[in-house]
Amino acid sequence: MVVPSTESAEALAPNDISSTIRRPNHQEKVETHIMTRRQLIRSTLVLSLAALISKALGAFFRIPLQNIAGDEVLGLFNMVYPFYMIALFLSVAGIPVALSKLIAESRQNKDSEQIRDLFHTARMIAIVFGILSWLTLFLLSGPLSKLFGEPDAKLSIMIVSFTLLLAPFMAVYRGYYQGFEDMTPTGVSQVLEQTARVFLSLGVAYVLVQMNAGYETVTAGVMAGTIIGVLVSFFYLWSKKQAPDFSIRRLPFKKLRHQSRTILAISLPIAFGSLTLALMNVVDSLTIPYVLNVQGKEDATYLYGLYGRGIVLVQVATVFAASVVLPLIPSVSKRLVDHQYDKISKTIRKALTYTHLLSWPAGIGLLVLSVPLNIALFTNSEQSGVLAVIVISSIFMSFSILGTGILQGLGKPWIASIIVFGAALLKTGLNIIGVYSIGLLGAALATLVLFMLLHVANRIVIQRTITVPSTGDGWKAVISSIMMGALIGLPLLWVNVYEWSRLESMLYSTGAIFIGAVVYAALLVLFKVKEIQPYLAKWKRR
Repeated sequence: MVVPSTESAEALAPNDISSTIRRPNHQEKVETHIMTRRQLIRSTLVLSLAALISKALGAFFRIPLQNIAGDEVLGLFNMVYPFYMIALFLSVAGIPVALSKLIAESRQNKDSEQIRDLFHTARMIAIVFGILSWLTLFLLSGPLSKLFGEPDAKLSIMIVSFTLLLAPFMAVYRGYYQGFEDMTPTGVSQVLEQTARVFLSLGVAYVLVQMNAGYETVTAGVMAGTIIGVLVSFFYLWSKKQAPDFSIRRLPFKKLRHQSRTILAISLPIAFGSLTLALMNVVDSLTIPYVLNVQGKEDATYLYGLYGRGIVLVQVATVFAASVVLPLIPSVSKRLVDHQYDKISKTIRKALTYTHLLSWPAGIGLLVLSVPLNIALFTNSEQSGVLAVIVISSIFMSFSILGTGILQGLGKPWIASIIVFGAALLKTGLNIIGVYSIGLLGAALATLVLFMLLHVANRIVIQRTITVPSTGDGWKAVISSIMMGALIGLPLLWVNVYEWSRLESMLYSTGAIFIGAVVYAALLVLFKVKEIQPYLAKWKRR
């Protein structure tokens, strides 16, 4: 957490929450009562940097994984992993986000005892949910693998399910620190988890491929890396000196039951609402291979691996929206308690503006470079059209993730959950129709349409809840992104990019990204985008 003075920092530090009992002066009340604009930006930057590194590692992992083991392994990995992510979210039932929200509110009341009790209650709930989720996924490994049309996928599901036994502890610690607006432990643990997972998984994949193991065995070995990643992340959080007491804390049953109900009342809808991308990926993994198998496609897993190439790039394109939600929810929740609607409106407006400024250039840039990037990263240009549609949908994915987080912060998690589950049902139908009609391109178009509708639905509910004025910066970002995309994409019309080598594609993509970033930044300055003016002023003073 960023605080202006040592005294106020000590008053709010997680390792000394009892000190919050002292009576703060007026200035401290103002400084700790809300997350200021500077705090929001710094917290967002911490998580954005950590998420960027984590997402980059995730993308890096899937690219060499495909290069080492082929599209079959990538396809099977993309079938199994979303189910693990769903189980992971439900194993903590949204407790990290709920815990950060409740701790933020308890800090408003200077109730240190309540904060301690909330942590220990959340941990107990997480343990129970973790065991139930592990057992459920483990027992369903057989039926799920049959749905994929890949009976040998059972081993991969069984291996990754064991991660759920430890992940709840890690998640509760993250939620605890987020409640104090300290995003560093979350960020560091994310990077450690991904780093350990990526390098171990790639090493195992390489060894198994050299041993001529089947792609089902290679995928199972890759899943083992997830367990190590969670172990590394957990021990980092557990070993921190300012971590809360990990020993068992006895609570009166009546109080435990009351706090459990309070946490679950908030956490369950938050968990369901947080499933946006994971749930859509589950729909993809159930419907796309199924329809392809029904159509008699013997290479359904390989084709799904081609479809999954777009998911790799989407991970990076949606990094900002995913990271901004974590500091946004406790910030909005704190202001909602004190009816600071003007400040809530400004916070939401800034989050939306920054998402516009970053998501549009990323999506359009990936769109125009889809063919050279496909060759550069995945060795060939197969299904480049599918990849192009998926990456442009990343723009609306970003807004959908952010919109769901805003609704949770505004105290409307059940509405967010209903919207997400309605979208999942709609995507199921669109996927089946699309894949039956035009193959993988139909699934990609279904994704684009679905996230556009999801974004619109979220915005309608948000606007009916609180007025969020527009600064016009969003349209400036759109226009600037289109102009930038035209500049870096037009040269491709005069060459046969499909015949390029991997090196040629990599060189062009790298140069285009650099030039595009410079041009886009210049256009934002030219159009006088309001949100970048403070940064320009600081740069000029230097």
